[in-house]
Amino acid sequence: MLANKYANSISASWVFKNASLPDEWTLKTMNELKFWYCDGGRSAAGFKGKTSDCVTRAITIAAGRDYQTVYDELNYLTSMDIDAHHTHSSRSGITRQVYDPYLTSLGFEWHPTMHFGVGCTVHMRADELPTGMIIVRLSKHLSVVNDHVILDTHDPSRQGTRCVYGYWTQDD
Repeated sequence: MLANKYANSISASWVFKNASLPDEWTLKTMNELKFWYCDGGRSAAGFKGKTSDCVTRAITIAAGRDYQTVYDELNYLTSMDIDAHHTHSSRSGITRQVYDPYLTSLGFEWHPTMHFGVGCTVHMRADELPTGMIIVRLSKHLSVVNDHVILDTHDPSRQGTRCVYGYWTQDD
């Protein structure tokens, strides 16, 4: 009870210095991802308000590209997709049929972590994700994790319980 309430606010260094805490506190703190607010340059590009731009934001952050450029390219590709052009945009959400080939064209490689009949094997936890810059695909969301730090406008990890369907890496 107490561990769940306060574990997020305890730093890993504090836990290691104070070994009298229960083991589950140490493990929970070690496995949690850190969070850093990052809008991918959306506000710098002049955009305001709330939006469902996780695909644009994630690609901008992970690829190191300009937000407006990615926004415009994804809108163009969506307009060419006969199934998505009436209901989707960089602001309201991009479908996999559009962003999968776009990420591939930028040199990203897909690594599935969930397969039919197996269930969830990888969660948003430091001990289950690789290091380096990755784009993780979650249920109805893309997010960036760089060396176990979430770069997003909110923390999508659900305290390490959220399932990761797979992730994208980019060759340098």
